[in-house]
Amino acid sequence: MLTVYHNPRCSKSRAALALVAEAGVAHRVVEYLKTPPTEDELDALLRLLDLEPAEVTRTHEDVWAELGHDRAPPATRTAWLRVLVAHPILLERPIVSDGRRAVIGRPPENVRALLGS
Repeated sequence: MLTVYHNPRCSKSRAALALVAEAGVAHRVVEYLKTPPTEDELDALLRLLDLEPAEVTRTHEDVWAELGHDRAPPATRTAWLRVLVAHPILLERPIVSDGRRAVIGRPPENVRALLGS
């Protein structure tokens, strides 16, 4: 079963979710702004993505600058994970995982790698 970390206000996220639904693949939707991943869950997702927290951070969001991270980003992986969990709006979206692999659905076609097409 796929897990789609989804932001319904994001057109790319909606498009990726539509691809999953059209493929008829069993999935669950996690609206991560309402239900953010835990630090451990996010760490596991990043490992599946083979990315570091900085690579999935939306640094152009206002909250990034409001937190002062435009001048001094988090110094450690753990600190960065904590920022992302506390401020999930900073997470790139959508993230789709089958539990063994994960992709960022930007562009939405990236999700096809998990659909078998």
